[in-house]
Amino acid sequence: MHLQETTERVVLLDAGGVPIGTDLKATVHTEDTALHLAFSCHVVNDAGQILVTRRALSKKTWPGVWTNSFCGHPQPDEASEDSVARRASHELGLDITDLELVLPDFRYRAVDASGIVENEVCPVYLARAVGEPLPNPSEVMDTAWVDPVTLGESVKRTPWAFSPWLVLQADQLELLGGSLQSARA
Repeated sequence: MHLQETTERVVLLDAGGVPIGTDLKATVHTEDTALHLAFSCHVVNDAGQILVTRRALSKKTWPGVWTNSFCGHPQPDEASEDSVARRASHELGLDITDLELVLPDFRYRAVDASGIVENEVCPVYLARAVGEPLPNPSEVMDTAWVDPVTLGESVKRTPWAFSPWLVLQADQLELLGGSLQSARA
């Protein structure tokens, strides 16, 4: 484990989504994960394609599963926009622009096959890529630029092949046409 992974903290939340403390990211995800703050980001390119990533096999939850471009946890006292940019750089070696909050109230709870729980208030962002990703192998094992409509069809037909948060977000984003239009325009 890298030093950053052993010292990074997550913001714990009460049932109403109000911050109540912090915990170490490395230890918070268990079979009884406390509700905490996170975010998801979908990245598009100038061709209107959306970046999907395959989680590294070393990930604690949903290893090897295809998901949205990247996710993360804002640090205590870190602005959400700063945390999104930090994770884009860390996971994908990618600079982003035109960051837009598209699902401010997204929240989910899901249980991995290993029994580990994700329990997050997870605002969803849309951003435009500056350049091509250079994935961090400890985070991402594969990437693909895909047509949003094709991704939506794949998620509907084979939801088991994707992260549960992508499946839920795709439905809410009308995958992903409606919300992606503003970033593609």
